[in-house]
Amino acid sequence: MFHILYLVAFTILAFLAIANLIRSLVILSIDSQRRYPARGMSPLRASRSVPHPELLDATGKVINEPLLVMRSINVEDAREQLDAIYKSSPGNHGEEKEEG
Repeated sequence: MFHILYLVAFTILAFLAIANLIRSLVILSIDSQRRYPARGMSPLRASRSVPHPELLDATGKVINEPLLVMRSINVEDAREQLDAIYKSSPGNHGEEKEEG
């Protein structure tokens, strides 16, 4: 008799837990679609997109050029540059260890 009672109780708890999970996911989905104005800003100003300060030049205008330019180098050149940086570092005392 107690087995049936436990089975019914845990089935009800499982349904409540799944319903709570679904309700939470729906509420989270609705909240993620909402737009909130920034603190201290009027709703009219909050609707405009404000660029990040790093994307502005000294005069406050948006930079329209790439911020990072990478060039391709081969492995030997990269290794030489890293070795030069390591050898010029303050912690390097001229002790070179060969690994092989």
